[in-house]
Parts: sequence; structure tokens; C-alpha cells
Amino acid sequence: MKTVATIFLKELLDTVRDRRTLFVMVIFPLLLFPVLITAITAVQTSQIRKAQDQTLRVGLTLNGNAADLRTLLSGREGFSVIEGIHPDSVRSLLERDSLDAAITVGADFDRVVVAGGKGALTLAYRLTDEYSIAERRLRETVRTFEKGLVEKRFAALGVRPDIVEAVAIEEQDVTPMKERFGRTIGGLLPYLFVIFCFMGSMYPAIDLAAGEKERGTIETLLTAPVGRFQILLGKFGVVVLTGLLSAAVSMLGLYLAVSRNPDMPQEMMGAVASILDPWTILLVLSLLLPLAVFFAAFLLSLSFYARSYKEAQSLISPLTIVVILPVALGMVPGIELTPLTAMIPVLNVSLASKEIIAGTIVPGMLAIVYVSLLTLAGISLWACVRWVNREETIFRGG
Repeated sequence: MKTVATIFLKELLDTVRDRRTLFVMVIFPLLLFPVLITAITAVQTSQIRKAQDQTLRVGLTLNGNAADLRTLLSGREGFSVIEGIHPDSVRSLLERDSLDAAITVGADFDRVVVAGGKGALTLAYRLTDEYSIAERRLRETVRTFEKGLVEKRFAALGVRPDIVEAVAIEEQDVTPMKERFGRTIGGLLPYLFVIFCFMGSMYPAIDLAAGEKERGTIETLLTAPVGRFQILLGKFGVVVLTGLLSAAVSMLGLYLAVSRNPDMPQEMMGAVASILDPWTILLVLSLLLPLAVFFAAFLLSLSFYARSYKEAQSLISPLTIVVILPVALGMVPGIELTPLTAMIPVLNVSLASKEIIAGTIVPGMLAIVYVSLLTLAGISLWACVRWVNREETIFRGG
């Protein structure tokens, strides 16, 4: 083991000296979450405020009815009422962005309302990417107008308006904030953790095998009085460590992003703090450990097979899509952690991590995930050893 430790430290030192590997392994995952969350929150807040402060240009066609609606719209801040628009031109005006919305009142609106019926009123608008705030503001105004008509109708009948409310509903959502927040982002976080684990393993694996071939140092290393298995274990340990380190640093980046964001609600910050407690982090990392072993074994096998650094990149880079697909599948609603999905590599990590983050993980399902991952890790390590022990693999194309 002393020999393996010596090789491990030597390879680790060489890895951290490489700026590109260090950036992908530490700097990128540490900065991604703060930059991403800060930028998204700032843009989202700006867009919501912009939509809320926007003066809506509302085309109004009353057809001699609903005079109170004109008064209501004109008296509300943030509405610019434009009358005299022909109903047939409303669509084209909305499409050309000359109007934000339009209200057309039926010709017999007042008569129908007085008779106790429902007056016809048409709202026309275009849903935009501004969080539908404009549409909600207009709908709220129309609801206020409708409420006024209903109150007048009840007053004319001498009846209290609340007589129609036979049931008083008090809703209580007892779902803990951690579970609600975990369910919301629980699919995204495992996606990022697994990707960072893979990326953190990828560049050291390429450099420690194909890079050694290209530099011509692999032959020197093999002539040392050290077994090939010990050399592989030393390199293997570095690749596993860098993968786990990259995933752990991404968790740290997430925590820093949320804790340092002034626009983040306190309730949500508390939920994130509970999600990123030591026990949750240890559980997620314990899932990533056998996955990192699998990644390391597979990536080192391909890297030793490649003739050069460039060929290793061309072989390994497309595998990112292969890793992304099962993780993305775990984000699909309805895909749950079952005895079947718990045995599917990568997907089981995504689903189990989501359950851990939400605080709803079932110990039995977690045990199946561990057994599946440990079995996969053992098989992949055994296959890697067999593959690297072949002369035609090490000296392919030499």
C-alpha cells in the first residue's frame, strides 16, 4: 500500500499542477452556482418589476355598455385606455404590439346583467415571457368590476352577498419547506452533481493515461519496480478523488450562492441550509463514491486505449451525453425511485439524491441503490484491471 500511496501522491501532484484540470475540478463548479443563481435572480427580479410597473395599453370597446368598467380602468394606475377600436382589428393590433390587451363588451351586456344573467365580455391578449403579470393585472381588474356588479345585484334583492358562501375553507399545507423545496429543485441538483463528478474525473483520467502516452513517460513508469496493478490503483485513486472533489465543491458553490444572495427569501435560505446539512451531504457523496469509481474505471480504460490525448478526448467527450440522459430522465415527473429504477446506473443516483434532498428517502430503496452501485463499481474496476494488463492496450499504435 505504501507504493500505491506514493504513486497516488505523485499523480495527484501532477494533476493539481495542470491549470485546465484544476479549473474544471475546482474553480468552475465553485463559481458556477453563485454566478448562475445571482444572474438568474437579478434578471428575474428585474423582469417582474418591469412587468409590474409597465403601463398597459388596453383597447376598450364597450358598445354603449359597462360604463363602470371604463371608470374603473381609467382610475387605476398602470392602465392606458384606448377606445374607438374596431373589434376586427384587435388581433392585428395585438400581434403588432400596438396593444397589450383588449376588452370587448357584448352589445347586450347591460340588459343581460340587469336581467340576472351573465354578460358577455371578451379579453384578448398575448401571453409573453414576462411571467403573465400583464394578463393577471387585467384579469384582476375585470374580476373587481364583476364583484361590483354582483354586489349591486345583491343590494337590489336585499340579500347579503355572503349568503352564497355556504362553506368556509381553511387550507393548510403541512408539507415541510425542505420537502417542498427539495421536490422542486431536487431533480436539478443531482443533475449538476453527477455532471460535475463526471467532468471532474474526465480530465485527470485523460491526462494520467493518454497524456502519459503522448509525453512518452508511460514506458518509464512501467519499467519501475512497481506492479502494473499498483500503478493503476494510484492513478485510479486520483481520478476518483477529483470526481468527488468536483461534486463536493459544486455543493459548496450552491450554498455560497444562496447564503450570499440578498434577494433570496429567508424561508428558502432556511430550506437550503437544511438541505445542505452535513448528513445530507454525506449521504449524497456516499452515492457519488461508487459512481465515481465506475466513472474512473471506465474513463481510464478508454484513456489507456487511446493513442494520444486528442484521441482520448474524442472518445470520452461524447459520453457526457450518455451520462446526461439518465440524469435528465430522473427529472421527468412521475419517474420515482422503485426497485427497478434503483438498479439502473446513474438514474438511481439522480432519483435517490432527489429523495435524500427532499428528506423522503426510504431506507430499503437506498439499500438497493447502494448494492447496485457497489456491484457496478466492483465490476468496472475488475474490467479496468483486466483491460490495462493487456499489452496491446497500453502500447496500442506504439
